[in-house]
Amino acid sequence: MSAKPSIPPQGVPSGNGKFIGLGLLLVAAVVGVIVYLKACQKPPEPVTIITPSASVSVPPPRNTRDDDIPPPPPTPDAGTDAGSKTTVHYAANPCDAKCTGTATPDLEAALAQRAQQSKRKCYYPALAADTTLKGRATISVKIGANGSTCSAGVSSNELANPGVAECTASYYRSGGFPAPKGGCVQVSVPINYVPGQ
Repeated sequence: MSAKPSIPPQGVPSGNGKFIGLGLLLVAAVVGVIVYLKACQKPPEPVTIITPSASVSVPPPRNTRDDDIPPPPPTPDAGTDAGSKTTVHYAANPCDAKCTGTATPDLEAALAQRAQQSKRKCYYPALAADTTLKGRATISVKIGANGSTCSAGVSSNELANPGVAECTASYYRSGGFPAPKGGCVQVSVPINYVPGQ
């Protein structure tokens, strides 16, 4: 007997054509899903990479202090003599000027605060070593017209430990203060060193 050739049903391609068609449909579906997912994703942020150039050099930082900054120029008074010119001379260093200024309430508060800070750093550690340490010291401070500390030193000391007063004077030498009124000022700061205060 002879075998009958099989005849595919109508509408279904015969041979390898049906596998090729099915493969194309599968590839189209995968590509469609990938395109859809890419369209839904947020684009990544651009990344900028900065590489230092060997030829660029950075200058070293300037060592500035408060007393390196000159005071601002005076504002002219536009009173009755608005047409006349006034010449004002500044000392090259605000600490070189004759001290004729007065301490403001802000300056006095800053001096008192500095005394409290120095007690924590200078007196209390010494008090831990000698529990009977007490007395009074006076620190003489010269403050420039711009608030910079021109000088600070011990003018009197009744403490048995002179290092406490020297340490306190060093606290007044560092940093600046609110500017005094009318130019530089020379102030004396009396400090009582008493245990428990």
